[in-house]
Amino acid sequence: MQKIKSLMTRQGLKSPQENVHDLSPVENFRIPSKEELRELREQPTDPQAQQEIINSIEEVYFSNDSFDIVKYELEKLPAVLSLQEMEEYRDKLKQQQAAVSKKVADLILEKQPAYVKELERVTSLQTGLQLAAVICTNGRRHLNIAKEGFTQASLGLLANQRKRQLLIGLLKSLRTIKTLQRTDVRLSEMLEEEDYPGAIQLCLECQKAASTFKHYSCISELNSKLQDTLEQIEEQLDVALSKICKNFDINHYTKVQQAYRLLGKTQTAMDQLHMHFTQAIHNTVFQVVLGYVELCAGNSDTKFQKLQYKDLCTHITSDSYIPCLADLCKALWEVMLSYYRTMEWHEKHDRDEGTASSSVSDGNNVIGAEETNFDRSYVQKKLEHGLSRIWQDVQLKVKTYLLGTDMSNFKYDDFIFVLDIISRLMQVGEEFCGSKSEVLQESIRKQSVNYFKNYHRTRLEELRMFLENETWELCPVKSSFSILQLHEFKFMEQSRSPSVSPSKQPASAISATITLFEHYCNGGNPFEIQVNSKDDETEDVLASNGYESDEQEKSAYQEYDSDSDVPEELKRDYVDEQTGDAPVKSVSRETLRSRKRSDYNLNKVNAPILTNTTLNVIRLVGKYMQMMNILKPIAFDVIHFMSQLFDYYLYAVYTFFGRNDTEVSTDTTGTLTAAEERKEKVPSPHLSHLVVLTSGNTLYGLAERVVATESLVFLAEQFEFLQSHLDAVMPAAKKPFLQQFYSQTVSTASELRKPIYWIVAAKAIDYEQMLLLMANVKWDVKEIMSQHNIYVDALLKEFEQFNRRMNEVSKRVRIPLPVSNILWEHCIRLANRTIVEGYANVKKCSNEGRALMQLDFQQFLMKLEKLTDIRPIPDKEFVETYIKAYYLTENDMERWIKEHREYSTKQLTNLVNVCLGSHINKKARQKLLAAIDDIDRPKR
Repeated sequence: MQKIKSLMTRQGLKSPQENVHDLSPVENFRIPSKEELRELREQPTDPQAQQEIINSIEEVYFSNDSFDIVKYELEKLPAVLSLQEMEEYRDKLKQQQAAVSKKVADLILEKQPAYVKELERVTSLQTGLQLAAVICTNGRRHLNIAKEGFTQASLGLLANQRKRQLLIGLLKSLRTIKTLQRTDVRLSEMLEEEDYPGAIQLCLECQKAASTFKHYSCISELNSKLQDTLEQIEEQLDVALSKICKNFDINHYTKVQQAYRLLGKTQTAMDQLHMHFTQAIHNTVFQVVLGYVELCAGNSDTKFQKLQYKDLCTHITSDSYIPCLADLCKALWEVMLSYYRTMEWHEKHDRDEGTASSSVSDGNNVIGAEETNFDRSYVQKKLEHGLSRIWQDVQLKVKTYLLGTDMSNFKYDDFIFVLDIISRLMQVGEEFCGSKSEVLQESIRKQSVNYFKNYHRTRLEELRMFLENETWELCPVKSSFSILQLHEFKFMEQSRSPSVSPSKQPASAISATITLFEHYCNGGNPFEIQVNSKDDETEDVLASNGYESDEQEKSAYQEYDSDSDVPEELKRDYVDEQTGDAPVKSVSRETLRSRKRSDYNLNKVNAPILTNTTLNVIRLVGKYMQMMNILKPIAFDVIHFMSQLFDYYLYAVYTFFGRNDTEVSTDTTGTLTAAEERKEKVPSPHLSHLVVLTSGNTLYGLAERVVATESLVFLAEQFEFLQSHLDAVMPAAKKPFLQQFYSQTVSTASELRKPIYWIVAAKAIDYEQMLLLMANVKWDVKEIMSQHNIYVDALLKEFEQFNRRMNEVSKRVRIPLPVSNILWEHCIRLANRTIVEGYANVKKCSNEGRALMQLDFQQFLMKLEKLTDIRPIPDKEFVETYIKAYYLTENDMERWIKEHREYSTKQLTNLVNVCLGSHINKKARQKLLAAIDDIDRPKR
């Protein structure tokens, strides 16, 4: 290949590629002539074949211009050349060239019309440019003519006129400068008059005028003086703004806002206002507390002024705590009221401006309106954000004051009054910014829990003392007695009102929609301590409680309770124990007598059975609920302590009357729900030595047992009545505790009747004597007897004596029907089981003896049904089934033994040995005894 290229070089030949580069662009891309085009068109071609030829061209031929075609083709030559192959390859290249040329010719013919059209456009453009040149030439000629038309005289006239205008302006400027020199005096006068908008307006106008004439040397000093005056105005304006925080004056605030608006510092004014409110809160509370601390210190020592507010609060004494807190809240109320009225002013101002701007429709004020709207929006957001910020500051200050003193030793009424004030303050916070006052709630919760633990501990000790001195005598109250009549529960019929303390508000205030801020906007203070607002502690509805004082009812009551051993205080018309009751209609002597007789048998509606200790517990519950109503965050703690009061009372009643004397322990125990700490435990109470429970004549203290047990039942009923109120304030997470307390403790109060009255029933009838009498009866008689045995008469006499003693006890204390039923049920059940036990002790028994057992029991039932109304007779089937078992066969007896497991092993064994032993063999007896043993084995 190199030899061929060198040969071409020596002959002066160039490669086709080099020949192409030597041509001009026109020659390089020569357009075929018409004859060539015609020849190309005349050549028969197949478009598809032509396209295939073009597609067969190698991609390298379509690369950039630097591609060397000759070099490329020479490099492709094989090492051994073949003329025929080279000619065939040359013909292929010619076909490809012809196809490309044909394609180019077709494209040229296709673009020919566009070429002609573009050429015509260029020609038209050339004509337009020639016309523009002619117009420019004419314009220059006319300008020269106009220039030559003006003369020197016309220009001189204009120059003189200009000088005249300059002199007139100078004269006006000199007059303005003279006026500016006299404005400082007027500015001072306006500042003394607190006309801030006028002073700023004048100062700004002077500054504007001074800036116009600042090129005069006499103005520079005046301009500096005006700037100092404006800064002085801003300082005085800031002081005036701070006065708004404690005593809002609408005219004063309007002037201040107008002044800031003239300065263009509406937003700055709002920022400053919030800073002043924050400072006002701090200064106010510090001065109030400092005043009380110095007053209580009684000397002129100034060391307190250097203390921090937190440390200062620790120097408040207990006597000055409530007055200081009230003054503190009053002062903070004034600050919040000023903020409220500030917001009210802006709302009204925005409405007025919105109405005025809507009436102006021209476009000149669009920019100003947009700026005003922006400032208005900023002020609104700032004020809304400031609500929570200011309230947070108030909460923190009051919290510091609350936690600065230990209130655990405060009197109950004083602590409740503190809670009233804080509750009112939280109401203010809710109306002020919708806050739930979490900070205040947490701080007062801490103090309340601390106070309440100490208070509750003391009350439990008092309750123990009351229980240990309680003689369980009846405290006479009317049948219409309700705990809502007690002073401590009055709050349940009251609700919040803006004019009185939260715990003393009338129910009509529920429907009131007026807020505290609306109520006290024009004067007054919700934290004023009103001496007359507190209820008279000596006044109580129980002052007229008890039975009516007419002579007829007195004599009837005296006849009803005429026992000589009844304490004198129980014979009074009422007991002055502040138990609370409204007088009811007088009843006749016959009604009282009928009630006296029916109380034991028919349980007519009558006065509840309770003691002075019961009333004390109820009163404590009322106080606890009053505290819980004011401060709901401690609801769980209060209810927990309330449950301890009930638990302790229940525990005392059970330990006094529900256990045998040998079971009573003197160990120190805790209440049923006492806290885990040992220090929270309360010693177990001891029954008063004045209460005698060992005398059979009094049915072993039945009167005291009835009063104690039924007072507990009455207390449980009051807790049931209060359940919905407690559930309403109990936190959702703690409600299972309340439900458990009611289901496992309160509901079991009536169940204590059974163990307490069981002791009476077990001692009231001489069951041992009956067993001895039954043991002397001969049961293997040969004849059917028509006369019952004497042990039946002896047992019936015991029941008759029991009935008489019950009637005697009912003269002292009304025995409700459930109580009498339980007593009779216990006695009858014990008697019937004693009868079965007596039958089980029989050594020998004939069929006639079995008939005698039935006769005895039927006689007992017949006489017993005349003494009591209880139907059916308890354990009647227990006895009858046992007697009938004597007649069973061997097979029936085995099944009967498996079905009746209520009988003891001894009783079942007696049936097998005594009754069936005579007509069954030894093997069958052993089988039945084994069955009895199988039944008894799980019990062991």
